[in-house]
Amino acid sequence: MSGNKRALDSPSPSCKKQKFSSQWEYDVFLSFRGEDTRNNFTDHLYDALKQNGIYTFRDDERLERGKEISSELLEAIESSRFSIVILSKNYASSTWCLEELAKIIECDMDTEKSNIFPVFYQVEPSDVRRQTGDFKTAFDKHEQDFRDNLKKVQ
Repeated sequence: MSGNKRALDSPSPSCKKQKFSSQWEYDVFLSFRGEDTRNNFTDHLYDALKQNGIYTFRDDERLERGKEISSELLEAIESSRFSIVILSKNYASSTWCLEELAKIIECDMDTEKSNIFPVFYQVEPSDVRRQTGDFKTAFDKHEQDFRDNLKKVQ
């Protein structure tokens, strides 16, 4: 555990925070599409946060990959005070990224102010907001892939 943890304000009823002596386990959770940003922007951001004493979770290439998001990632989201979501060209094409984002939003719903910081990496914010361009293409594909489970798409 790091000595850089921040005090926990209050646990959210819809997003159970892990208790570590009433502290967050991580200051920041990084959500990103590895193929777009892992070896450039995200690595630089992670290093800068770490150098400034900000305890940050970023998924590791060694984490087991699969169709389902890992419980380790979900627990890291739940135990992070802030989330930085790096929205890149292929972010929305990843079911895993979208599940991370849904969990991040769920955990943020019960706070008085947003603890989510979006970064638009080589994408237009309007494409994300309006779901146009690459984001529309990705969401259309998810809708097609999950047409038998539309709740997952919503």
